Amino acid sequence: MALIVQKYGGTSVGSVERIHRVAEQVAEAKRAGHDLVVVLSAMSGETDRLVRLAHEVTPSPDEREMDMLLSTGERVTTSLLAMDLRGRGINARSFTGRQVGIITDSSHTKARIARVTAERIREALAEGVIPIVAGFQGINERSDVTTLGRGGSDLTAVALAAALKADRCIIYTDVDGVYTADPNIVPTARRLDKVSYEEMLELASLGAKVLQSRSVEFAAKHGVPLEVKSSFKGGQGTLVTTEDEDMERMTVSGVTGDRNQAKITIVGVPDQPGVAARIFGPVAEANIVVDMIIQNVSQASLTDISFTVPRVDLGKAVSLVQRIAKEIEAKSVAVTESIAKVSLVGVGMRSHSGVAARMFEVLSREGINIMMISTSEIKISCVIDEKYLELAMRALHGAFGLDHATS
Repeated sequence: MALIVQKYGGTSVGSVERIHRVAEQVAEAKRAGHDLVVVLSAMSGETDRLVRLAHEVTPSPDEREMDMLLSTGERVTTSLLAMDLRGRGINARSFTGRQVGIITDSSHTKARIARVTAERIREALAEGVIPIVAGFQGINERSDVTTLGRGGSDLTAVALAAALKADRCIIYTDVDGVYTADPNIVPTARRLDKVSYEEMLELASLGAKVLQSRSVEFAAKHGVPLEVKSSFKGGQGTLVTTEDEDMERMTVSGVTGDRNQAKITIVGVPDQPGVAARIFGPVAEANIVVDMIIQNVSQASLTDISFTVPRVDLGKAVSLVQRIAKEIEAKSVAVTESIAKVSLVGVGMRSHSGVAARMFEVLSREGINIMMISTSEIKISCVIDEKYLELAMRALHGAFGLDHATS
């Protein structure tokens, strides 16, 4: 008998029929003798609907009130699943993030988990009750509702698994694992049996939508065994685990694409010590994540600084940067929205040379210009024109031997 945390995404609970299916899957695991904690997302499309409602009320919704609004979606699915299970004679009880003791900081809409008490979860398990937990949400020290950002239910599940020292955390979604690329873009993509925490963290942060990147970071830090499986069909999924020799043999494990990018360029920045800090300090304080940064060679004591931010934060970032540009007496601020990021990821890059050169050669052969480049030990990312993203992904996937035919 094992303690298992199961998480079901929005598509898995997108209708009453699908909630019935999840209930049967939970009941089956319970009949097998396992102790279960179930974490649910809101129904697919519900969070987007709530966001649209907020923007119909006001162009700039207050972030605290957004968290109050968005936290309602998960409450619907948790209560419905608990009702379904109780109708089957299985003792289940729904809980909010607040009730299970998920304590966060006060960064509304992007809160980070500070600690998890999970006292009521332990009490429920001791009574033989299956706790059904609303994902994506917690409370800060003032008892205000907070949310954990897009995909935050993954983080809820992993955090509970870590606090409870669960034997496994299974993320059930609409795909049957982690693929070498998005199969909707690259039809020849194949499922990986296992992937390292480090690779999965890069894949998730670079655009792969299977897992939230912060959930992978949390799992790696606390050693939570993580599986990604389909809620719609049986069979093997993908195990996210510690790195091993098999992973190192493969130079590249996956190709990702991310359209959620925008580039801001500050033109004519005085090339003086401390200027970069004056730009990026306030951006960080505004909780805006900056990805790539490029500074051009100085001419006439002036330089240009370009950086990328998530497209969802572009409005806030531009308003802030325009104010900073005036303060530092830069010439202007330019914005480019139609960009995307294509990336290669693989722990094998540590021991294989020439990956970057080959990537650049492939993109050049396809007539794709590179605007910005970023590298780490196990990934290479290039910012390109958004219209070439799918072409770039397919070309790189084939060139690095990830297609079905070459696997």
